Amino acid sequence: MDGTHGPSGTVIATEALSRQYRIGSQTVHALTDLTIRVDHGDFVAIMGPSGSGKSTCMQILGCLQSPTSGRYLLDGIDVARLDADALAEMRNRKIGFVFQSFNLLPRATALVNVELPLVYGRVPRRERRERAREALRAVGLEDRMDHRPTQLSGGQMQRVAIARALVNHPRLLLADEPTGALDTRTGQEIMELFTRLNDRGITVVIVTHEAEVAQFARRLLRFRDGSLIADETIDGRRAVFA
Repeated sequence: MDGTHGPSGTVIATEALSRQYRIGSQTVHALTDLTIRVDHGDFVAIMGPSGSGKSTCMQILGCLQSPTSGRYLLDGIDVARLDADALAEMRNRKIGFVFQSFNLLPRATALVNVELPLVYGRVPRRERRERAREALRAVGLEDRMDHRPTQLSGGQMQRVAIARALVNHPRLLLADEPTGALDTRTGQEIMELFTRLNDRGITVVIVTHEAEVAQFARRLLRFRDGSLIADETIDGRRAVFA
């Protein structure tokens, strides 16, 4: 299974990925034999009930958890061959994360919050400041750069989180229930932002339990009992929530 580097090609390729847990004498099969491919520019939604394996899948794709067996290539690189430092660098350089709870530093400005991945990447101060400003402009927050999270709405905080995820120009944007803490109208605005980013060529994978959110994607993966049960193409994108 080969991956291709550069602006095109396969971003995610998995082969028979499985994840098991031992709870006492019981073995829990959180994920079983997952084989998928996500190409550059895809917009994929992952859905399933609680315990279906969708969160485990997202954790493995984000290099936050290791599979028990199987193979995962991220941008053509076999993740299992990386040591802890290389894996951390991979996460910081190739993956942008967006979470339901925003995960912003409460006393830092929007600009400083967005700079954080660049600080970890040892980017010089002047460059990281300009890249953070660019990312905030990309999500429509050029007039909120000096505001702290307490001075922002929920939707604005999620936009800051998205800007932070974009600042390293990642190959992959992973979003875990990004509208879960937002009202319906604001959630739609965030999903429209993801759509615009995807139209610019950013590969997006989103976990959601809301069918209305999944309709913004181009492709839907359905999980149940730790297994992928359907891989569907979505015809046309939803313009508004019901």
